[in-house]
Amino acid sequence: MSDTPNLEEEYFKAIDMDRLIAPARATQAPRILLLYGSLRDRSFSRLMTEEAARILARFGAETRTYCPSGLPLPDDAEATHPKVQELRDLVTWSEGMVWCSPERHGAMSGIMKTQIDWIPLALGGVRPTQGKTLAVMQVSGGSQSFNAVNQLRILGRWMRLLTIPNQSSTPKAFLEFDDADRMKPSPFYDRVVDVMEELMKFTMLTRDNTDYLLDRYSERKESAAELSKRVNQKAI
Repeated sequence: MSDTPNLEEEYFKAIDMDRLIAPARATQAPRILLLYGSLRDRSFSRLMTEEAARILARFGAETRTYCPSGLPLPDDAEATHPKVQELRDLVTWSEGMVWCSPERHGAMSGIMKTQIDWIPLALGGVRPTQGKTLAVMQVSGGSQSFNAVNQLRILGRWMRLLTIPNQSSTPKAFLEFDDADRMKPSPFYDRVVDVMEELMKFTMLTRDNTDYLLDRYSERKESAAELSKRVNQKAI
């Protein structure tokens, strides 16, 4: 007699620890997409994102940064809009992401939220964000705050992203960049390096096991029921 009477044994299986411990490893550089949330000429969220991309490249990642200029508001254009398609293609390409927003009125910027709102939970039968890694960062014009990164974490969870524990929040960002738009040495810069290092580690640990990590009892059960339904309909 089963000691899990509420579980349908047909869809219940033991965890394959060997696959978790020693998966087949990908050899290509981790693919990281970076999004920022301001269109100002000297956007500090963009400068922070560019700095993060340099750090990621030093760690061995392949990076691409999306420019949100020209992206329409959600529902104000069709999904075939070129900027929407560019964003969705980059999300599909990526294995991990960095989201960096300025804090405006105690929240992430509308530009940041617009980009996230254009990323669907499902795209052609594929969930483009599920199981991928995410690092969140914010810049502020005043004192240090964590409002934007906290909101980004909620959205990351909603998008089924593996949001890493570490994060970066840089206050008075206008003081942290030199005339060449490079971030000055400081504890805030060190934190950005820490976050990008952690993102790389989590991406490399999880990317080869994404399909397995997302293989769920409830979805196996649901898929089997849907298949059975289709078979029965054909038989009628």
